[in-house]
Amino acid sequence: MTHISKRAVLSVGSLGGTVSMQAAAPGQGVTPTLDCLGLLAVVPQLAELAELRTATLCLLPSASLGFAQLFEVLAWAQAEVEQGAQAVVITQGTDTLEETAYFLHLLWSSPTPLVLTGAMRSASQPGADGPANLLAAAQVGLAASSRGRGVLVVINDEIHSAAKVRKVASLAMAAFASPGDGCDGYLLEGKPVYRQPGAACSVLPLPTNRGHTVALLEASLDADTGLLEALPRLGYAGLVVAGFGAGHVSASWAEALQRIAEQIPVVIATRTGSGPTATATYGFVGGEIDLRSKGMLMAGRLCPRKCRILLWLLLGCGLEQALEEHLGQY
Repeated sequence: MTHISKRAVLSVGSLGGTVSMQAAAPGQGVTPTLDCLGLLAVVPQLAELAELRTATLCLLPSASLGFAQLFEVLAWAQAEVEQGAQAVVITQGTDTLEETAYFLHLLWSSPTPLVLTGAMRSASQPGADGPANLLAAAQVGLAASSRGRGVLVVINDEIHSAAKVRKVASLAMAAFASPGDGCDGYLLEGKPVYRQPGAACSVLPLPTNRGHTVALLEASLDADTGLLEALPRLGYAGLVVAGFGAGHVSASWAEALQRIAEQIPVVIATRTGSGPTATATYGFVGGEIDLRSKGMLMAGRLCPRKCRILLWLLLGCGLEQALEEHLGQY
């Protein structure tokens, strides 16, 4: 009897973003227009890799995505896995790619790869990178070595962990990096090569409360405390501060933050873009020793934007008391 091997199933969902954008007329700005089938039409190699299932989940610039839509994306991806998909690929805009990837990473419990990708050049530009990135994302997602690694970002032939990746350039083709670590791997002749094992990440339950908000503010030279003073009466459930250097603020900010930390969780991250916050080096008012003594938590290596997402999800699950433990994973 001849054995017929079953083809792998690849599910691709599109959210819009530059990868889907075209100009309606010469000289006009690009906007999301290509649906998922339109994206796949220029990558015929995908049909050779697997049986394809597609969905256009929305057509938005990624700056307009929200948590509510990401819960829908998560539910769709989980349903695709339950129906037999060996990998799921999401295409979206790069502006918030690092944040959406981390949001999904914290909630993705399946060993099946969930891979996000996008493009720096629109679909109507010469040398558009979207087709190559989509093919690379599929190749990574379908590889056995990608299983159990959580959510991955594949772009410019590099593979990044969702917890580490950041957009580090506004328009350059090499716009994504994992500062301090480097990428987890890369594509070589269509196959992923990993430099390190996948990092374990605690998966959170779906939050039952989704109506709260978490503020993100950045420390800057000679900044006043007006926004900080107003924060408690604005109804925020948590605050993340992108602090100077290793996680520092001015003396006036330290006093204002102490009052806030008595009411809601406050996390101090670094605005530098690379490296961790300190814990026991600087003793001045507004340094990390002082801030910790005033009830604040240090973010470690987790960037401010991802701290906000982590805190929002933990608050929604009623697990804010585990915040320090989760930050310690980074």
